[in-house]
Amino acid sequence: MSIDFEPLIAAATAVAGDFRTPGCVIGCEVGAAVLSATGEIFTGVSVEATCGVGFCAEHSAIAEMLKKRQAKIVACVAVWKNGEPIPPCGRCRELMYQLAPGNLDTQIQVGPAEVRTLRELLPNTWDYNA
Repeated sequence: MSIDFEPLIAAATAVAGDFRTPGCVIGCEVGAAVLSATGEIFTGVSVEATCGVGFCAEHSAIAEMLKKRQAKIVACVAVWKNGEPIPPCGRCRELMYQLAPGNLDTQIQVGPAEVRTLRELLPNTWDYNA
């Protein structure tokens, strides 16, 4: 299945940018968008705190999707605040897999012109049904 990533990149870039709270939190340097099986696009932003607590933009987007009681991800992209696609970290890859085994077929844009499946990025999964 060929995915048009342009709407996802646009949605992720729209929420990414510079934001610092009056405290010690940096937000939004990375934006993410996930396309669910229903065709909805969910977005999220990264959050970093000086104390080390924070989360990735993909986690934030997935949380938005979960609020709609959805778990199947068709496609995902994360971008720097300049709109350049970047690959998900290992924690994000694992979360996508644990949401639903079928997410191993999720198409993920990992660079400006490179798309991989979650299966390719997470080749040695464990069986959580064991």
